[in-house]
Amino acid sequence: MGRTKRLKELTIKDNFMFGAVMMDEDNCKGLLERVLEIQIDRVDVSKEKSIVYHPEYKGVRLDVYAKDEKQTRYNVEMQVERKPALGKRSRYYQSQMDMEMLLTGEDYTELPNTYVIFICDFDPFGKDKYRYTFRTTCQESENVDLEDGRTTVFLNTRGKNESEVPGELVTFLQYMKEDLEGSEKEFHDPYVEQLQKFIRNVKGSREMEERFMIFEEMLKEERAAGFAKGRAEGVAEGRISESKDTLLLFLQNLGTVPKVLSDQIEEQGDLDVLKEWIRMAFQSKSVEEFAKKIK
Repeated sequence: MGRTKRLKELTIKDNFMFGAVMMDEDNCKGLLERVLEIQIDRVDVSKEKSIVYHPEYKGVRLDVYAKDEKQTRYNVEMQVERKPALGKRSRYYQSQMDMEMLLTGEDYTELPNTYVIFICDFDPFGKDKYRYTFRTTCQESENVDLEDGRTTVFLNTRGKNESEVPGELVTFLQYMKEDLEGSEKEFHDPYVEQLQKFIRNVKGSREMEERFMIFEEMLKEERAAGFAKGRAEGVAEGRISESKDTLLLFLQNLGTVPKVLSDQIEEQGDLDVLKEWIRMAFQSKSVEEFAKKIK
């Protein structure tokens, strides 16, 4: 693992900086308009869901959540490294937005349109497209739309189909792809210039420096907790496996172990139950006697 970056070394691709930039409503509005090719009057960004602005938030949330004047919901996330099941991740975000509305008493017929947008620093589908847009359509008749209000967009900074998408979107994605030095060059685009200026202000802010330090500390704590949990689970699984082996070996000394019984033992995942079965086996004079005891 490389050393931790300092705030001044971040680009917009880094999770903290992306969150800080997109928490600004003008920046978020500009992104949505470019990606979706729509006009939006006003965007409200949900700052309480962001670690960037709320250090007391328990858990590091890396996505940006917003809504517009029509109550349309948007969820935007930066993806630098390729991760499995991005489609399932988009489904989760769509479901979360729906559930939030339903829990407020909204009738399902009044659910607003929702957009999940992933900005990927890789090609998620390998088709060289700058933008992949997904909606629910009928397989038997592609012109029939389910009209469920859900749209998922994957942006690819490595696209090659410049002639098929707006030039301003291509410029934005080329900017997103750059490293630290490249991200500071001239792109001759007012929106990119707006983002560059905003990032310079973030890097010069003592308050944002403190928030970044808190963000990094929380990431370390989450990683450590995940490692400890995984290690504990691994130890527990090892003890369960050892208990199964011990039980089967002892029963084999008593006689032939039927497949039904060995399968029952292999399927048992509770360590306490296995310990009790081992005790019963020691007290049994035959495999048949043990089998009757655990029924």
